[in-house]
Amino acid sequence: MTTAATPASLGRMPRQIKYIIGNEACERFSFYGMRNILVPFLISSVLLQYLPQGGDREAMAKDVFHTFVIGVYFFPLLGGWLSDRFFGKYNTVLWFSLIYCAGHACLALFEDNRTGFFTGLFLIALGSGGIKPLVVSFCGDQFDQTNKDKAKLVFDAFYWIINFGSFFASLFAPLLLRNFGPAVAFGVPGVLMFIATVIFWMGRKQYVNVPPSGNDPDSFLNVVRTALRERRAGQGNAGTLVAWGGIAVAALMLVLWALKALGVGLAWWPDSFGFVITACLALGMLIAFGGWGASLQLDRARGRHPDAAVDGVRAVLRILIVFALVTPFWSLFDQKASTWIIQGNAMVIPHDQWWWPSWLVKEPAQMQALNPLLVMLLIPFNNIVLYPLLRRMGFVVTALRRMGWGIAISGASWIVAGVLQLWIDGGADVSLAWQSLPYLLLTFGEVLVSATALEFAYSQAPHAMKGVIMAFWYLTSTFGSLWVLLTNAGVRNDGFRAMIAQTGMSEPAFLMFFFAAFAFVAALAFALYARTYPMQDNYRIAT
Repeated sequence: MTTAATPASLGRMPRQIKYIIGNEACERFSFYGMRNILVPFLISSVLLQYLPQGGDREAMAKDVFHTFVIGVYFFPLLGGWLSDRFFGKYNTVLWFSLIYCAGHACLALFEDNRTGFFTGLFLIALGSGGIKPLVVSFCGDQFDQTNKDKAKLVFDAFYWIINFGSFFASLFAPLLLRNFGPAVAFGVPGVLMFIATVIFWMGRKQYVNVPPSGNDPDSFLNVVRTALRERRAGQGNAGTLVAWGGIAVAALMLVLWALKALGVGLAWWPDSFGFVITACLALGMLIAFGGWGASLQLDRARGRHPDAAVDGVRAVLRILIVFALVTPFWSLFDQKASTWIIQGNAMVIPHDQWWWPSWLVKEPAQMQALNPLLVMLLIPFNNIVLYPLLRRMGFVVTALRRMGWGIAISGASWIVAGVLQLWIDGGADVSLAWQSLPYLLLTFGEVLVSATALEFAYSQAPHAMKGVIMAFWYLTSTFGSLWVLLTNAGVRNDGFRAMIAQTGMSEPAFLMFFFAAFAFVAALAFALYARTYPMQDNYRIAT
């Protein structure tokens, strides 16, 4: 006899999931394939031929890479907004995927043309960022109450596929660049992205398409807007003034940049602060001062919006402080594809050692494959061995403690990288195998920070605000790369270079220890804030 409510365990796996998983596998290989060879290509490319050989070329290659990363993690805001307000997830993913494919084509076709190549990078940042917040949630839309227990299997497969694609892309893309040149090395990821798009399109008749939600009157921005606009008799408007102050500072930054770009002599703005740095700083001002101002008078939104929406906004504002303290981690993590590759180029590949896989690992950039490999090993190790052991020893392994320690351990990885750099600067032949140690520490930090942060944010944010939290989470990577660009801009200052020279260290070694200190300071600030953070529990109540 069939009952009205089918038990969840009896539900079938949606047939259309295979198209989404296949799409993700090809897309991740395409993204990491081009991303992980970008810096090695740029250093030796004619695209930077207007710069002298050596450190300046390497610094410019890092600037291009981290500007690209900023775009990748900024454009999820656009993709999520278009999907929720107008087009739905399927259409948005499909159209941004076509833009993504066009970007790959530009990289393969314009390897010696700056305009064409950088246009390709912009299109990939737009396409990759545009689909980033949508694919996983679109996958979740395919499940209902009858088969929701199968969703965890699919999300685990998603995570595995991401690391699988990253691992093989990190191994083979540098070999393609070495043996066949940039046209093939960038073309193969482009072909895979086209295949990913076709696979996604093939499932179009089977997908469950949740319509766009349209304008939510109780959205995060609407509640913040009400709180800042609402006037109360006998109460000041400190929050509104703070928010307007942030808007004024952001606008002033953009005006100063524009005047500098137009060559107006009186415009004071650092020459090295281009549009990307300026725009990110302005965005940071808007978020910081707007959030601060809203928090000062958030209760004024009550009555105009449900209490649940107002409380949700307050929860998001608290989480934003946690996210802000995580951004230094990303400034360290993303440099494994820039600074650590440059360091690896100065190291010796131990082909003469019997234990080195010379048949496979021939380029320093391939060391990046250690990251996804270690992720797949460390997560089960932590869950099965480390965390239970710590609990038996009496340590409470909370999400905030894991994140704080993750930031600190990431800083330790850069201490090791700095010591290796000092060794190199001293004239020693340093084996590339030594980079395994900082990769191990950095990946351990990543597992503690990245995997934990999403779990933490999900538990703290009410259901209606979980999409907003995801958008802000992606921005942590944007601001992480902003710190790298700001540091690179700083070292071009003669005074800063003179200070580095006085330390007796090379510029790369000094910056490695600088970023380590940056992480330690962030970890300390994180620990202090975590002590006062009011933990919430917003998991869905079982029915």
